[in-house]
Amino acid sequence: MPEKSGPKDVFLHLLTIVTLYISAGSLITVLFQYINYFLPDDPLNSFVNREGLRWAVASLFVVFPVYALVSRYIERDCVVNPAKRDGRLRKWLLYFTLFIAAITLIGDLVFLIYTFLGGGDLTLRFILKALSIGTVTSGIFGYYLWELRRDNEAMSARAVQALRGGVLLVALIFVGAFFIVGSPFKERMVRLDSQRINDLNNIQWQVINYWQTKETLPSALTDLKDSLSGFEAPLDPETKTAYEYRATGALSFELCATFGLPSQSQEAGYAVTGPYNGEFDSWNHAAGRICFERNMDPDRYQPFEKTDRPTPKPAPIQ
Repeated sequence: MPEKSGPKDVFLHLLTIVTLYISAGSLITVLFQYINYFLPDDPLNSFVNREGLRWAVASLFVVFPVYALVSRYIERDCVVNPAKRDGRLRKWLLYFTLFIAAITLIGDLVFLIYTFLGGGDLTLRFILKALSIGTVTSGIFGYYLWELRRDNEAMSARAVQALRGGVLLVALIFVGAFFIVGSPFKERMVRLDSQRINDLNNIQWQVINYWQTKETLPSALTDLKDSLSGFEAPLDPETKTAYEYRATGALSFELCATFGLPSQSQEAGYAVTGPYNGEFDSWNHAAGRICFERNMDPDRYQPFEKTDRPTPKPAPIQ
């Protein structure tokens, strides 16, 4: 007769299923980013969602070991108490997991055939992503179907080896993701450089606005301080020192900053660009101290028109 499930069993089985779903989703996300990295749409530019990849890697690092440990604990508990293997709660959750895996597999196959019949471009990227979903969900489906059918006995040596192989494969995928997402130290440098570009871009437009208002370039960044708008030239996010600015002519100036990495090592689209002289002004840079020369076109950036006002007359002396 099946043994009734207590609060402890409910907690453990629900924890196992939830961590399984999170781990599967994270694993598929990592596989997708592998495909984006090694098979980019543009041969010269691979787009990798590094933010999503970091979340997936963090989830695998924390959630998957929890799933493995709790599953191992439940397995040992079922060996000691064989009646728990036929518990109603366990059977419901396992069949529900089979249902989710089966629906995902069917949907994946339907979408693949639909795309093919619709004349869609079945690229290698598309096929590999479909296979990634199919492989992960079919692996889950096969394992839990076997789990429901096996007798109340300890796992065989072959089954244990297969499970260890699966865990090892997930671990290798997890480790490999670090080569794509980059080290935390490099990521911090990328974010600092991105902030520097944003700061320089903001300063540049404040200088242009200053010239359009006063028809002269500021002599220093402190001239841009405006108590009404609240603008004050930002500082370097790491060193907290002021950026370098100097007027090199009546209509030219330069902005300088020290970068940690060359812009080519950053992910595509990370650098900020803005319209300047009718074109997109690039902030591409090497590592180290870099100065950006700016030449302003007065025909494009004309001074603001001043409102004609009557000159106030001094009050008469009484």
